Parts: sequence; structure tokens; C-alpha cells
Amino acid sequence: MAAVPASEAGGVPVAAARRRRLPLAYLVAASVLPLILLAVLGWRLLVAQPATPAATIGAVAPGFTLTDLDGKTVSLADLRGHPVIVNFWASWCGPCIEEFPLLQQAATAHAADGLVVVGIVFSDRADAARAFMTKMGADWPTAMDPGGSVAADYGIYAPPDTFFIDRTGVIAGRQIGQLSQQDLARQLDTILGKE
Repeated sequence: MAAVPASEAGGVPVAAARRRRLPLAYLVAASVLPLILLAVLGWRLLVAQPATPAATIGAVAPGFTLTDLDGKTVSLADLRGHPVIVNFWASWCGPCIEEFPLLQQAATAHAADGLVVVGIVFSDRADAARAFMTKMGADWPTAMDPGGSVAADYGIYAPPDTFFIDRTGVIAGRQIGQLSQQDLARQLDTILGKE
């Protein structure tokens, strides 16, 4: 009696059986892999972002000490007693270009009130930031944020993002996105004590 080939033993050829199992393995991997990736991404987002951001209206502004574009130290603690605008910006940011003249006007108009504008460069190069400040005629202290730790403390996702800090160091307002003249006037009233 002749031996029956393995491919015919169960009536199903071995190669055909392997082909049927292979797509099932791919199907399982294709179903499970996206779920694993979503779980890892969700976990990273939860771990990376604090449950309660430190930079909220009514809270003391997160402190920082940075080096400005001229090599001088800029410390928020040193500005206590002054109304402060902290503006996160970048040279590649179109809305930042639009709002810079408003910030310059405010700095000039309210210098006698002690208003201080501080710029913090968000995800940009120092040479590009320096050229931008010169082009815009802005003369307030502007600091780099190496590693983005200050931006993270303030919950910044993209520029422009502006915080209005009163004389006691408390955040009185925030403008996410481009400032308008009306937004700026309203926010200035809260930190200059004109409400």
C-alpha cells in the first residue's frame, strides 16, 4: 500500500491550510496593534499633563528664571509688584506678528503704571527670535525656554498665548490665540487696577 501524501491526509492540502491561518494571524495583529498604540498614547498624555494645570486664572503664576536674548536673567519673582504680561510667541507664528504692535503700544502707554512685558520664545531658534524682535521694534525682555519647561508649566500648546499677571503675582487673565485691541484693553484693566 502506497503512503498517502501529507497534503492529502485530511483532505485539505497543507499549503492551503497554512494560507488560511496566515490571514487570521494578520487580522488579529491588525486588530490588536492599534488598540495597544492607543493605550500607550493615552497613557503618555495622562502622565505628561498634570491633572490640574498650575497656570490657571486666580492661581499664583508659575515662577521662572530664564536667560533673555541679551544674556540677562529674567525672573518672574523679580517682577512682583508690577503688572506683567507674559507672552509666549515664535518668529514663525503669523498671529504673533499681528499682535506684537499691540503689545508694544501697551508697554509704551502703561510704562508709568509699571507694566512689564516679558516674551518667552516657544519652539524657535534664538537667532530667528532676535531678528524678529528687531524687525518688530520690540524692546521688552524676551527669553528662550530651553526644553520647553516653562511652556509646559503654563500649559502652552501653540503660540501666541498670553498671561496677564497682577501686582501680587496672581494670574488675572489669559488669552489663547491672537490678541485684539479689545482683548488687550479688557485684560489690562484687570492687572492695572482699573476695573
